[in-house]
Amino acid sequence: MSTALIVEDHPDQAEMVAHVLRLRAYEPIVADNGETGLRLARTLRPDVVILDLMLPDINGFDVCRRLRSDRDTMLTPVVMLTALGDAENRIRGFRVGANAYVTKPYAIDKLIDAIAAARAWRTSIEQNNIHGEIHVELNSEIVLLQDLNDFLLNLCRETPFTNEQVLQLRQAVLEMAQNAIEWGNRHQSDRLVSITYRVYDDRVEITVRDQGSGFDVHNLPHAAVVDDPFTHLDVRDKLGLRAGGFGLMICKGMVDELRYNDVGNEVTLIKRFLADDLAGPTT
Repeated sequence: MSTALIVEDHPDQAEMVAHVLRLRAYEPIVADNGETGLRLARTLRPDVVILDLMLPDINGFDVCRRLRSDRDTMLTPVVMLTALGDAENRIRGFRVGANAYVTKPYAIDKLIDAIAAARAWRTSIEQNNIHGEIHVELNSEIVLLQDLNDFLLNLCRETPFTNEQVLQLRQAVLEMAQNAIEWGNRHQSDRLVSITYRVYDDRVEITVRDQGSGFDVHNLPHAAVVDDPFTHLDVRDKLGLRAGGFGLMICKGMVDELRYNDVGNEVTLIKRFLADDLAGPTT
């Protein structure tokens, strides 16, 4: 029988969800606070976590963030079930790694569909030999990148990378995310930047995608180029872009491979593990 961990501090709400899950052949387990939920998620390895956001100790966003930052629980499907239905909290939920976001009051079928989709996500990852995947969506506000900064750092620390490699990869992701916000989405807050982080046997891949129309990566007057890295500064000043524009040059030096899709609104950063890391420790 599949197990579902319900992290909910209101007994009547928890029992309502548990009743629905029993009808769908799930064995429900209830945690009435975030820390207990984290402990049970690590020890019991449930098939899905149903997570409220307003908890008595730590909030559900932090619970989800910590689940996604722990190798033991990184692939646990998470469905947020909450009364917080505004767009800002919904975006924040996906930003910390939730697979689905359902608001109260909810239709039973909607909750069941969300659980099925979250579990399908994990199955897809395991079938594709991915050790871990995080998918977050940010609206085009620079301030949200501050949280993403720490989030990516914690995730990358779970790989064999050295501290220097972690810092390089984090900086490359932040550069590309900021470029997506300022150039791809033109600072339009209703447009999202999608970031997907995947861990394979030999590498990490991070894809950053904006909702802009794309561009020709070989013809960027606002970006620095190797032959003459400063000629773009006047262009950036006229366009009202931030000082700098060295993002592509910086990122190419910090990762092993950088590739764009044909449209030019998606970039994938690839950083491979060293051969010594793959071999493991010697005895």
